[in-house]
Amino acid sequence: QVQLVESGGGLVQAGGSLRLSCALSGRDFSKDAMGWFRQAPGKEREFVAAIAFVGGTTFYAPSVKGRFTISRDYANNILSLQMNSLKPDDTAVYYCATRYLVYSMTEDYDYWGQGTQVIVSS
Repeated sequence: QVQLVESGGGLVQAGGSLRLSCALSGRDFSKDAMGWFRQAPGKEREFVAAIAFVGGTTFYAPSVKGRFTISRDYANNILSLQMNSLKPDDTAVYYCATRYLVYSMTEDYDYWGQGTQVIVSS
């Protein structure tokens, strides 16, 4: 059974940092691209960041570029998202996702986590 379990969300003041983690299990993820998405209240889910399985190339939404860093630990099957200089607009439920071979900035991923809440207070 494939499982993606996010952790690390919480309440933080504007300007602060959080590190989200996504623990992956249940299949071989070595050829998967991985991504983070988020959904704010009343809004559609949007792309945040992705990492390709070949070369570890990373991609970011303009709104988070320079503040967020996506990374993966192949040995331990963990995907991470380091979030710095957080803003109230970053408040959302954050989801990790995996997709075989090719990354995407749309929601056509194969597997999803259940989400972790991030609240940034002003």
